[in-house]
Amino acid sequence: MSDDILRVEDLKVYYHTPSGPVKAVDGVTFALKPGERFGLVGESGSGKSTTALAIMRLIKPPGFIEGGRVYLGDQQLSELSNEEFRRVRLAEIALVPQGAMNSLNPVMRVKDQILDGVRSHQNGTSERQVEERLPELLGTVGLQPNVLGLYPHELSGGMKQRVCIAIGISLRPKVIIADEPTSALDVVVQRQIMQTLGNVQERLGASVLLVGHDMGLMAQFVDRIGVMYGGKLVEIAPVRDIFTEPLHPYTQLLISSLPSLETKGVFRGIPGTPPSLLSPPSGCVFHPRCPKAFARCSADIPNLREIKPGRWVSCHLY
Repeated sequence: MSDDILRVEDLKVYYHTPSGPVKAVDGVTFALKPGERFGLVGESGSGKSTTALAIMRLIKPPGFIEGGRVYLGDQQLSELSNEEFRRVRLAEIALVPQGAMNSLNPVMRVKDQILDGVRSHQNGTSERQVEERLPELLGTVGLQPNVLGLYPHELSGGMKQRVCIAIGISLRPKVIIADEPTSALDVVVQRQIMQTLGNVQERLGASVLLVGHDMGLMAQFVDRIGVMYGGKLVEIAPVRDIFTEPLHPYTQLLISSLPSLETKGVFRGIPGTPPSLLSPPSGCVFHPRCPKAFARCSADIPNLREIKPGRWVSCHLY
């Protein structure tokens, strides 16, 4: 028996191309505790969204889940048939997708889009009972009942994102995966959406896996952070430790590239470019860009190890 609500073990997702497999996610392992908020951060192309989609089993060809196990409580999701997984999806683990603009059906009213997911998991409740709950459901995410009769094009970006959250929580799941829920929204609406997500999570007692690259947003919302680079997790730590004492050189550079109100200085980016996941560098995938790299880094792949209680890092320096 594990006390984790979600456990991901050695997850691998490869995209098959004529030139060979692109290792988008290559051996990712982490766990989510009940009621916890866990953030997955990294540069574009580091494998964050692919990890989220793989947990939900929504990877489409030429992408394939090559290996690994995903547990929801004590249930191994990777062993379920497609039909069994369809019943778990939305009811026990739900995805708030990236880009609400493209996620909603443009020719269906909001009410029908919410009911669409609920109908496929009816579980003995009549449609009338479900319909009676809809105004309350919309109220939970800060929308008026009249939104039920509208089409997506009649809503603002923030309202569309709230509808996506409403669909995600319609069956009170235990885990909510939010894949960049504030992308393409202005900062005021971003804050409102994150407050909505936080309120909803507390009301349901659910856990949240938040995927994104905005470190400021992560600092305000999550309890722990997992830093991804080149398809691998390079560091996992409580959010305060990540910002006050980052251990992995990539995390250190990521934190130092953030603007600060305290110190005036020149913006510093991370030198070099992210690796090709078609032919990644040997050894540690970050070594070509790492200011602290030494001989062993280009030869051996470091393992993700717990070096202090709650601090995991994948680096030969430790």
